[in-house]
Amino acid sequence: MHNEPGGSSFDIKGILKAQCNRSPMLFIDRVCECVPGQSARSEKNFTYNEWFFPTHYEDDPNVPGFVLVESLTQSFLMAFLSLPEHFGSRTSFLNIKDATFRRRVVPGDRLVIDSQIASFKRGIARGTSIGRVDGELAVSAEVTIGLPKILEQYKPKT
Repeated sequence: MHNEPGGSSFDIKGILKAQCNRSPMLFIDRVCECVPGQSARSEKNFTYNEWFFPTHYEDDPNVPGFVLVESLTQSFLMAFLSLPEHFGSRTSFLNIKDATFRRRVVPGDRLVIDSQIASFKRGIARGTSIGRVDGELAVSAEVTIGLPKILEQYKPKT
């Protein structure tokens, strides 16, 4: 694994260095492939030990939609937070569009997420993330994420 800025893959230690999400809100386990500034392929292994399964739902556990969307987003973050100049930066969710849920994700499933940056300008990254389980589409969304440290430069001065 390459856990440093500009790396092509990250284990959990590298992910923790690159982004600000922490347990219990960290929803990717590793980044298998990364082309900094372009794309990332990440994985999340869901086990029954996850904090949300007992209440969602005890008799029919499945991953809540917000967790799936956050998993997609965290994979997308790694596509640009892997760049040396943005490594470890804070991010802000600006928009989510066309979130689609096609398959339930349950304990024991591995969600493989492919994230692609469509544009990255002035601290705003736009793109898509698609999550699959066993090759079958489970969830997808278009996301827009901002980097506050860059966005601040473009605020009108008072």
